[in-house]
Amino acid sequence: MNDEQLLRYSRQMMLPEIDAAGQERLNESRVLIIGLGGLGSPVSMYLASAGVGQLVLVDFDKVDISNLQRQIVHTTPDIDRLKVESAKEHLQAINPEINIECIDHALDGDELLDEAKMADVIVDASDNFQTRFALNEASVKTKTPLVSGAAIRFEGQVTVFNPKDDTSPCYRCLYGEDVATAETCTANGVIAPLLGIIGSIQANETMKLIMGIGETLQGKLLLIDSLYMDLNQAILKKDPKCPVCN
Repeated sequence: MNDEQLLRYSRQMMLPEIDAAGQERLNESRVLIIGLGGLGSPVSMYLASAGVGQLVLVDFDKVDISNLQRQIVHTTPDIDRLKVESAKEHLQAINPEINIECIDHALDGDELLDEAKMADVIVDASDNFQTRFALNEASVKTKTPLVSGAAIRFEGQVTVFNPKDDTSPCYRCLYGEDVATAETCTANGVIAPLLGIIGSIQANETMKLIMGIGETLQGKLLLIDSLYMDLNQAILKKDPKCPVCN
């Protein structure tokens, strides 16, 4: 690292759990972020500012005025721009030291598997079960850790699935294929700061996975009710009949 990088990352390098070795791991890492909306915004901003060396941004949507209440990586002049282009510009303004790749279409099939295989961590910041199930399958097949987050109304949840550990459950262990809910922020609403809370936790879990420090949310589902500020943890166990991870 050069002098400018040492100064930029000095506050987190002061932490003995991170130090120079942890920062080097961040600098050399590659993170695949699916979705640049309410969750992907804080995730990408914190990972960029922390010095994750390569960010791959995936989103096929354009910025809409209704996004700006919560999707903080975008601003009013970005309306009608592709979200990946808008996000890349703002993230590079935060940290020009990192490399950012943009994918402006949905990933599936071999392309998804290839990107998952190259990543150190996949961050699921999507907003639909079809995408979440596809990311989970790619995570399991490529043995790439998956940091999952979701938020709606005043409630949110975060967990970590780590297929490198044979005892870790996967997303299908939590939600069966026949899950009926199709609730979205568009139809049900969401309070803006909740996305920041969930996205920040996702970024924190991603950094811990990369650096190999602390204890992640693997095997635990963190549930947050921001209206009453209740935090609870549910234990997640691997489903022996899961068609994906067993």
